[in-house]
Amino acid sequence: MKTEHADVIIVGAGIVGNAAAYYLTKAGMKCIVLEEEMIGHGGSSRNGGGVRQSGRDPREFALAAYAAKHIWPTLSEELGVDVEYRQTGYLVFGYNEEHDKSIASRIETAASFGVYMEMKHGDEIKEICPYVSEHVTCAGWTPSDGVANPMRATLGYYIRARELGARFITGEKAIKINKIKGAARQVVTARGNVYEGDKIIVAAGYHGKFLLETVGIVVPMQKKLNEMLVTEPAPRLFDYMIGGMSGFYGQQTKHGSLVFGCPSGREYTFHELQTPISTSVTASFICESLGIDLPILKQLKVVRAWSGWVDISLDGVPVIGAVEEVPGLLVAIASTGHGFGPGPAVGYTLAQLAMDQPSPVDITKLHFDRFDYGKKQPRYFSASGGGALTR
Repeated sequence: MKTEHADVIIVGAGIVGNAAAYYLTKAGMKCIVLEEEMIGHGGSSRNGGGVRQSGRDPREFALAAYAAKHIWPTLSEELGVDVEYRQTGYLVFGYNEEHDKSIASRIETAASFGVYMEMKHGDEIKEICPYVSEHVTCAGWTPSDGVANPMRATLGYYIRARELGARFITGEKAIKINKIKGAARQVVTARGNVYEGDKIIVAAGYHGKFLLETVGIVVPMQKKLNEMLVTEPAPRLFDYMIGGMSGFYGQQTKHGSLVFGCPSGREYTFHELQTPISTSVTASFICESLGIDLPILKQLKVVRAWSGWVDISLDGVPVIGAVEEVPGLLVAIASTGHGFGPGPAVGYTLAQLAMDQPSPVDITKLHFDRFDYGKKQPRYFSASGGGALTR
């Protein structure tokens, strides 16, 4: 057993934890990052790479917009790592009148945050994506959205944070937070080691739920399997992110392969597994969805698939910010499958708060205490998975 000290202890080495470590060490703070598995083991490196503002809940829109405008465009230069960011737009397909109305609602939300998004129909869609089938009747187009490489972005923050002095300790599972004089001060690990800091940041995905419960903070969330596939390289078809109201989403990477995901409706049947698995059911479902909307992809070979856990919140948006009930504790969990794009902004926000500086955007509606346990809550999670997956 040993006790180590730092200004800030961070639990979780995904894109949020790594970004927070980078911004803190850049400001001269001493950080220790604890990770149970490998760096970027969770959803930060297992997603479609979408950097989108469109389709966001109003409560999280400002964070996504801040990342898209102020961080992603210059991130490769800042980190000295090519994160393969391209601000090439996001095109989401709809198939009926209901989807048309849903896209129109997204356009209104985007406009309220100063982000331009427009509706497309018929030939207007084909002008952007000539390969689309007649199955697609409407689409939403957001030119300021983009794509990036999840692994390179997550590891880029890790590399630079380490160079600046952050300590990353893998294989160290955090199991408890200790309070001293009412404030969060220590993280205890399964090995019996104690890490003490003035501030503690929990950015540990679904595991964060149990860690927070050790100091009486309950965040209603559940884990869901998220699966992706990658194809063989293909000639350049499109540079923008593509999604569909059927649930699929993905991009054609810089190297030509297509990376896509789509819910199959069976994700929650695997929630008791300790290790995520990929299934032929989901791969087939993704291929079917893509083939209907983009027939040109039907002949491509799938070379591999992978899976990971997504931490789903009760109301579909993440839990981010300082926990007033436990001074010194900050949290960013329950990303609900769409935490990669805003991830750098979330990490920067947590770093600011840990240094007692203001958040760059208003996150008050993302605090954990928005859940009113005295009232009847909506149905926990839909059988089909509900909401967007990781993008």
